[in-house]
Amino acid sequence: MTQPRIILPAGTTETALIDGISAAGAAPELMAHTPSADVEILEFGAPARSPVTPVSPNGCPTPAAVTRAVREVCGFDVTVVDAGLAKPTSVPTVDLGIEPGNDVRETAAVPDAAAIFDRAHGYGASLPDGEDDIVIGETVPGGTTTALGVLTALGEPTSVSSSLPENPVERKRRVVDEALAASDLAAGDCESAPFDAIRAVGDPVQPTVAGIAAGVLESSPAASVTLAGGTQMVAVAAILRHAGVDAPLEIATTSFVAAEQGDQLESACAALDCELTVTDPGFADHEREHVAMDRYCAGEAKEGVAMGGALSLVPEGELSAVRDRFETVCRRLGIESDGLAERSGSDTATDTDPNTDTPSSGEPE
Repeated sequence: MTQPRIILPAGTTETALIDGISAAGAAPELMAHTPSADVEILEFGAPARSPVTPVSPNGCPTPAAVTRAVREVCGFDVTVVDAGLAKPTSVPTVDLGIEPGNDVRETAAVPDAAAIFDRAHGYGASLPDGEDDIVIGETVPGGTTTALGVLTALGEPTSVSSSLPENPVERKRRVVDEALAASDLAAGDCESAPFDAIRAVGDPVQPTVAGIAAGVLESSPAASVTLAGGTQMVAVAAILRHAGVDAPLEIATTSFVAAEQGDQLESACAALDCELTVTDPGFADHEREHVAMDRYCAGEAKEGVAMGGALSLVPEGELSAVRDRFETVCRRLGIESDGLAERSGSDTATDTDPNTDTPSSGEPE
């Protein structure tokens, strides 16, 4: 039996540049580097080519740090798919010819949404036989806003989470209202046309994740596909259901998203016939104080970079080792237990040396 594989589509959308939408980077000119940095942290343990390290001013690192910690403890394969990266990365990627997404308030956020789905479907269908345990994550700043846009266009009543402690959901709704108006759409108009919904108000990561999942499920009926993420993956599940994919689906997300969304998340998953798995890294019960764990418990970051799905792979009794390793990853990123190290200096622009306490290859230590 092969070990699990996490497939991570990584992309960008200009929607993330809308003021107050995302916490994936305080400086708009640096936010486009976040997905590239995320995949380097997952693959190498720290940024390499990317000039930024996604860490909030309060010392909360990107969820990539948690997923990397799980990888170093448990081991799993990783495949990164370029789903519209705006900045280069040193990590090898599957290139499906996908461009970054436009601002949803333009008339076409993802002009070639259907074509992206088709190419991603072909990739998912081409995965080797025997890989029956596929976890698909995502990294895309602004993704909860585009998720809200797609869910609204599909007529799915739900809310979305946020990487910010206080969810600016009303601001996101105003953006979505403007976006639908720009495309001459109303809520529910795309109920039978999910790719029109993505084209109008989505992002390029959505058809990539949906296409890969559909390709795997249609080519390997015995395969298990887990959508690793929160309300962004609810949007992907809705895309699949509205596209006629009725195979079993699981969404694995974190306790932080579940705490924020409450019954809404369970109801959304039930309506889309998706099994819901909630994973808890145990940061609230950790044995010693650490600022990064405290910031997650305060509501920062919450989910992303397949964090919830990766935690679902941790064997019973190993979460303590994951927390210990998370502290090691944090030190690489310039975060000490009591706060940001002096060399970090900001939430995104750091001088992290990728050769310090970092594996020499993409394999877990």
